[in-house]
Amino acid sequence: MHKRMLIQAATALVALQFLAVPAFAAGSSGGSDQTTTQCKKGEVWDKKKQKCVPPKEGMLDDDSIYDAGHALAMAGRYDEAIAVLSLAANKQDPRILNYLGYSHRHSGRVTVGLGYYEEALRIDPNYTLVREYLGEAHLQIGDLAGAQQQLMEIEKRTGKGSREYGMLSEQIDHFMRS
Repeated sequence: MHKRMLIQAATALVALQFLAVPAFAAGSSGGSDQTTTQCKKGEVWDKKKQKCVPPKEGMLDDDSIYDAGHALAMAGRYDEAIAVLSLAANKQDPRILNYLGYSHRHSGRVTVGLGYYEEALRIDPNYTLVREYLGEAHLQIGDLAGAQQQLMEIEKRTGKGSREYGMLSEQIDHFMRS
């Protein structure tokens, strides 16, 4: 009974965070532009219904949680992203783990972020976006060799022409120049 009340309270807290936040619907899996839907105050985007609705406990699926958490992280709202992403039913979803890592890292908790990245890679070693972010985290703590290792892993999986390779390569070059 007590556990259920805590879950309801956490759900209500996160739902309140959605009230003033634009909600985001997923774009295509190819990484193209996302469609952004602006909901009225007091509503969130329901992916299944394809419309804005008042938030209710358990209404968001993991894809919707990921979309909202990703959008909050990219907007620099890291603590809100962490709160939303932590609601995912599948705690082993590499996408969720990646943006938990990203949000913790950008909040100054680099070591916590590293743990999420490592867990995501344990589940999906070919997830090169995680490898890019992990390389950036290594640079944040001054570990050039760790970042270069991730760059080599990205190259093995996608080649030098991938976005992730280019982004991490640029970060490593910048690190070495400074």
